[in-house]
Amino acid sequence: MSLDTQNAAAPGGAAHSPADGRREPREIPLRGMRGMIATKMRESLQSTAQLTHHAGAELGAVQALRAHCRSAGLAPPSVQDILLRLVVQTLQDFPALNATLEDNRITEHPVVHLGLAVPLPDDLLVAPALFDAQSVELGALPGARRDLVEQARAGKLSVRELTGATFTVSNLGRSRVHHFTPILNLPQVAILGIGGIEARVVPDEAGGVRSAEVIGLSLTFDHRAVNGAPAAAFLDRLIERIERIAPDAFDHELRC
Repeated sequence: MSLDTQNAAAPGGAAHSPADGRREPREIPLRGMRGMIATKMRESLQSTAQLTHHAGAELGAVQALRAHCRSAGLAPPSVQDILLRLVVQTLQDFPALNATLEDNRITEHPVVHLGLAVPLPDDLLVAPALFDAQSVELGALPGARRDLVEQARAGKLSVRELTGATFTVSNLGRSRVHHFTPILNLPQVAILGIGGIEARVVPDEAGGVRSAEVIGLSLTFDHRAVNGAPAAAFLDRLIERIERIAPDAFDHELRC
């Protein structure tokens, strides 16, 4: 059902329209799924101590990996899927970020149930879990992600899928917004926002400068469960993986 009440039908099927042609205000009731999401976002901000670290990662090595795949006859994975795979690998080194906080108890999870933010019609957003993401190889990741998106947009997600993630990634895709402040998806203690890609001038090893593609990364975490130093260390390790990944790093996962 549309939330747009602007064009409510008048008797006889005609829509009310001002005589001078001006548009009426659009009213959107804050109820249903929109109301539930709004309530969860407010609760998240009111009940946690949220802090966000911002950083950027050069994508030269990621693009080299994709070029290697093309030359080797392999389907090149998307930048998004490569980043998701590296996020999961990094979370396994930082269990404090792959955690939930409920009833004043922090639970560090041995497996990564990766929440993937999925936009829905009417500007709604859900973040279903890709369970056991550490076991999903890069070659299988696009299909697994596509299945979650299709289920979400068809309204077929289970309560477990909607609430079972241990860490969430929110990706703005092709946006000019490079950094933002994602809101924690309770009871998780951390969420990573992936912003847009921009061309930057960066220092080179010879003391000069060069141009590079840089993607924005924003890590929001609950300061009650994670201090600033380990959160920064997580981002540092993730950036190292992104910038130093070998071109053939995932050949074995893409040939399956």
